[in-house]
Amino acid sequence: MRVALHTEVRADRIAEYEAAHREVPEGLTRAIRAAGVTSWTIWRWGSPRASEAERGGGTDLFHLLECADHARLLAELEQLPVNVAWQARMAELLDVVHDYSSEGADAGLPVVWELP
Repeated sequence: MRVALHTEVRADRIAEYEAAHREVPEGLTRAIRAAGVTSWTIWRWGSPRASEAERGGGTDLFHLLECADHARLLAELEQLPVNVAWQARMAELLDVVHDYSSEGADAGLPVVWELP
């Protein structure tokens, strides 16, 4: 299944957020894969019509992940120590965080259209 998520980085923490994602703990990536994720990409939005300064400052983050079962993924990672530590780190950098609770399984962006 494909799941699209929205989070938001704090405007004054963009560089730290991006630096953290260059060093995602190997134990976390292993756990994510073991929980059934085959792909996870994060984009940071900066409108192409915005000025160069504004483009670099976009705070909206869009995630697209492919996984066997999103609810299972969240359940397996929610209390995992490496994920708990990562989420605590992300909470310092984000205004809108990824919800790992059981309610988070329904927090994906709704599908509007797909190419038939």
